[in-house]
Amino acid sequence: MKLIKDKVAKLSFVALLMTVTAAMFYTPTASAHGEKSQAAFMRMRTIHWFDLNWSKEEVAVNDTMTISGKFHVFAGWPETVDKPEVSFLNIGIPGPVFIRAGSWIGGQLVPRSVTLELGETYEFKVLLKARRPGDWHVHTMMNVEGGGPIIGPGKWVTITGSMGSFVNPITTLTGETIDLENFNLGNIYFWHAFWYALGLAWLVYWARKPMFVPRSIAVESGKGDSLITATDKKVAMGFAAGTIAIVAFSMGSTNEQYPVTTPLQAGLMRGMKPIEMPATTVSVKVEDASYRVPGRAMQMTLTITNNGDSAIRLGEFNTAGVRFMDPAVAEDETNYPDDLLAEEGLTVSDNSPIAPGESRTVEVTASDAAWEVYRLADLIYDPDSRFAGLLFFFDEAGNRQMTMVDAPLIPTFI
Repeated sequence: MKLIKDKVAKLSFVALLMTVTAAMFYTPTASAHGEKSQAAFMRMRTIHWFDLNWSKEEVAVNDTMTISGKFHVFAGWPETVDKPEVSFLNIGIPGPVFIRAGSWIGGQLVPRSVTLELGETYEFKVLLKARRPGDWHVHTMMNVEGGGPIIGPGKWVTITGSMGSFVNPITTLTGETIDLENFNLGNIYFWHAFWYALGLAWLVYWARKPMFVPRSIAVESGKGDSLITATDKKVAMGFAAGTIAIVAFSMGSTNEQYPVTTPLQAGLMRGMKPIEMPATTVSVKVEDASYRVPGRAMQMTLTITNNGDSAIRLGEFNTAGVRFMDPAVAEDETNYPDDLLAEEGLTVSDNSPIAPGESRTVEVTASDAAWEVYRLADLIYDPDSRFAGLLFFFDEAGNRQMTMVDAPLIPTFI
């Protein structure tokens, strides 16, 4: 009976080992729209992306494309999310389908983390080089220490060609040109295989002994010390000494072969230059706001005051990357992602021009299936239950100015 239990235990261990090993080599294809899993308040009250432009919708392997635009750091940053004092401009893609060849904020190269100021607006650009063929959803993204990745709008981009032709040449500090795509690849394979084999040998050594049930019985009966023999101790010491010797030897050999190295750059860049936005001549007060669940629409009562010298009209409401627009006032000219663009999603009870010096209270409705598709309606279940977004006003000459809105949101179910 004991022998049967021992064999069953060993077979179970081997099956578990094979399952774990198979999982290591299983890499399912990632798709898109991971931003839906991010809390609505995170997308509404942290980073507001606008004026985005994906330079290409189709790009060949080894060719480049850029994602550029602006982002506003919300002044009413949620208390539950760490402030963006250590942030990294990134791109959200399903694996290394592109490589980031460069990124800039305010015209300054930002290869590492930066500090962003609340209430400021920044201009950015990211240069990407195509690597793996396929259709990929490419997002803007800001990684915030303690806050995680804050995902922005995404757009489908097609990469054509063959991944086998991809090259990533660079020139080192010593003047040598290497291809990072396959540099020392054989060495990488060797060390991965070596350490995997060493770990497997360690497991096999202990798996050949009685396992699980016999060990449990021995421990419970006070004979746990008998499970490890003198030979076992010597083998363990041999594995430990051998591992240390191999690491020391390989480290010394590597330092001798590559005497000139530069550590990974992990410093923090401060003083990012924000955009000098023109003085806002429109003031907006949110009297009340509600989300009508059956109609998938947010309704706001706004008191708008025009302090400028030209009549203005409300043309767009932008929140969490979804753009609700009044086509009579503004149209999209950037080929924005269709699923994030509600071209007729903004209605105003009275959207006639507001004259200079005039103050008007209007009912504004932002309605579209995107509220549910992108799970923005989940905001009503948030303990804070607040919304935030950007309002864009246009004057008679077509000039645009931006105003932030932030207020509590009350759900209605009728």
